[in-house]
Amino acid sequence: MKLSLSNRLASYINALRPIIYINHFDHHIAEKLIESVADGAKCFTYTNAGIFSDKEIIETHDSSLVAFLDDILAQKDYATKDNPKHIFIILKDAHQYLDSKSPFYNPKCIALLKRIAETTMFENGVYITTFLVSPVLVLPKEIEKMITIFDIPFPDAEEVATIIADYTDSFHISIDENVRNELIVSFKGLTEFEIRQILNYAYQQSGTFDFEGVKLVLKEKEQIIRKSGIIEIFTSNTNISDIGGLENLKTYLTNKAKIFSKLGEAKKFGVDLPKGILIIGMPGCGKSLTAKATASMFNVPLLRLDIGKLMGKYVGESEHNLSTAIKTAEAVAPCVLWIDELEKAFAGVGGDGGGSDITTRLFGQFLTWLQEKESSVYVVATANNIAKLPPEFLRKGRFDELFLVELPEPEERRMIFKIHLKKRGKLTPEVDIIKLLKATEGYNGADIENVVKETIENAFCSDDKSVTTAKLLETIDNTKSFSETLKDEVERLREVYKKYSFKKAN
Repeated sequence: MKLSLSNRLASYINALRPIIYINHFDHHIAEKLIESVADGAKCFTYTNAGIFSDKEIIETHDSSLVAFLDDILAQKDYATKDNPKHIFIILKDAHQYLDSKSPFYNPKCIALLKRIAETTMFENGVYITTFLVSPVLVLPKEIEKMITIFDIPFPDAEEVATIIADYTDSFHISIDENVRNELIVSFKGLTEFEIRQILNYAYQQSGTFDFEGVKLVLKEKEQIIRKSGIIEIFTSNTNISDIGGLENLKTYLTNKAKIFSKLGEAKKFGVDLPKGILIIGMPGCGKSLTAKATASMFNVPLLRLDIGKLMGKYVGESEHNLSTAIKTAEAVAPCVLWIDELEKAFAGVGGDGGGSDITTRLFGQFLTWLQEKESSVYVVATANNIAKLPPEFLRKGRFDELFLVELPEPEERRMIFKIHLKKRGKLTPEVDIIKLLKATEGYNGADIENVVKETIENAFCSDDKSVTTAKLLETIDNTKSFSETLKDEVERLREVYKKYSFKKAN
């Protein structure tokens, strides 16, 4: 346990903070931390399995939290001016009694916690600190101001290295230094419990640790995403060759992929961890496809964050959901975090009203994380209408680079036709792609894909199964492109893009 963490907790206790909420799932870690600052304090622990005093069961006939807290109040004279000893109350997973939505909710528990807190705050010689230890954060309004939230951070690189060393030494396993460096980076964002669980699994699978073991670690981290329920995990076979055009953007990401393939080595060399990119541009031009391809290039999981799903109806719930989403992404890191249509997610920032206030707070929280994050979460954010984005997003330091994606040029359209025809086995001499380019001026990638799909479908339903240039041109004649259907919108977006100096993706 880090000394600074113990010192911080001790300072809260010495400042007579009456209720300290340790928001953590691992009771063992929380107990070790509390023991490090106990300094002779009398400890009473409550769980649904019984009541304990300094590890000894002192009462099992009544597992009621109300009865337990009543007994503590009766013993408050244990700490007096003449005998100023501390009492520690440790309540494990008591959140269910404090949550008004829970079937176990008991307002008397809250009233007793408030009474104990007031005793500590206002009665001389009484020193009772209550620790709420739970992975679920519940802050009843009646005692919210009396609670200090205490987060136990994930192990840092040095602590992860110690955990790995303890494990490998106990099993007499030799491990290559480069593999160790990669494991340290891969375990970033996991608790000690989770690290040991994954080490156990990886060792049972192979009996040693090598780069295949590192891949296994990353695979196991996907379990954490599925449990969160806030972030989606995508399985995609999309790779960089599936993107027609955007050569500048593809070259940029190829270089970043070299760093992600050897994160531990790169970090040791002095390379900063890449933060991410913001891709702005016309709909249907490959922004989402790039996010999927980036994860494949980096050989890491692809996560998708829908900001709209974070919105909760209770005070503080939305912010807590975003915090959980960020922690989940960091626990799975290295990974790609894809945030689609960013401008819709943060529409209303800076406005008036309850919804706008929540969005503004979420925006500030997300922006701070982008600026300060030190994890290997690579953010790929996409947006169509830059005018709706708060200008803070466009400052250097939020993202490594900002790219502008425009409608594909003739050469890029040629590549897009080739990709979609080849994917469906129809790239034959009967198709002269060059003749298609003039007819598809103003088409985006999605338009071209639809032309190919519709032509092949019509060919399948006809007596003549061939796919020819003439048939493709016929489909084009019957198709209205994006830029034609939404001509005014396209012109408006182009005028907006001219006001900014973005790096060209095309």
